[in-house]
Amino acid sequence: MKEIYVGTSGWAYKAWQPDFFPPKLPQKQFLHYYATKLNAVEVNYTFRHLLSEKTIANWLAETPESFRFVLKAHQSITHFHHLRNVDEPLLRFLSSIQPLAAVHRLGPVLFQLPGLCKADAETLDLFLAMLPRSLKAAFEFRDESWFQQSTYEVLRKHRAALCIAESEAFSTPQVITADFVYFRYRKPDYQAGERASIATNVTRISERVQEIYCFFKHLESPESPLHALDVLHKLSLAAQKVS
Repeated sequence: MKEIYVGTSGWAYKAWQPDFFPPKLPQKQFLHYYATKLNAVEVNYTFRHLLSEKTIANWLAETPESFRFVLKAHQSITHFHHLRNVDEPLLRFLSSIQPLAAVHRLGPVLFQLPGLCKADAETLDLFLAMLPRSLKAAFEFRDESWFQQSTYEVLRKHRAALCIAESEAFSTPQVITADFVYFRYRKPDYQAGERASIATNVTRISERVQEIYCFFKHLESPESPLHALDVLHKLSLAAQKVS
């Protein structure tokens, strides 16, 4: 079976009690419990902060070896410099996440560009050439000018993924550019039929790639982890039928 990871953007939300987290579970145990239900998490913390070795050690102690941490790249790289002249901030960021990579617990790194950043295939190409080949890089573009063949060609050249994101206002074309796929589901709600369609689509695409990562947007209510749990369950059932 191909590796399929499903989770949410973050985990430390008391509003998820009691529907997802048990009602009396201490917040310091949230990650451990989360990792018994879902197999990956997207971490927004790294967008503004560098990880410490202590934080990484705590995360590793609270989760099984099969669990993956997917990190958002620091804003100094994507929002301050728009991928240009980023030698120093990129080195700092990559150094901070190395302990996760060293024990094979790091999933993709999400480079999320701001909406005002227009397409620039040359800059993207130069930036991707700076990344370690072992790093799984996914790019979320928020301006439609990026959705063209020149972008896809650069991503394929460097085996980087186009992040396929959807919200109420914006959707990314479903174009596969790497041996893994990264989905971000950002709408405030997904009805049962929509979740079934997500599972069907992921199952179909899994025949073409090695790994798939799916993340639901954090909400101040437990729908996000419950939706993720439902999709992961549907994917497990689909895999059992195939086997």
